[in-house]
Amino acid sequence: LKMANDFKNAQAVGVTSVTTIYTAPAAKTSILLELDIANTAQNVVEASVEIFDTSASTDAFLVKNAPVPAGGTLQVVAGQKVILEATDIVKVTATGAVDVVAAILEDVNS
Repeated sequence: LKMANDFKNAQAVGVTSVTTIYTAPAAKTSILLELDIANTAQNVVEASVEIFDTSASTDAFLVKNAPVPAGGTLQVVAGQKVILEATDIVKVTATGAVDVVAAILEDVNS
């Protein structure tokens, strides 16, 4: 039985406080392929990305308080891949308004 691979786009606009960008579906493994943060504020902002590992009940930073220049973009995940197990959560926060776009390959269970 072959499982379907579904490409998903997850995004949030105007993020300033801890915001869930994506939650992996129950009983499915997903791969975070890319995550970009665009600064839409007038000044430099600091952005953080965390992965909540539901099975371990731990939060781990992919990046913490990384500066993003006004009008600039931070590619947090580009090239490498981050495995998200069932119900793992991708969260972003920033000190000023940012837009976030994530590309995900969902349902990669074999």
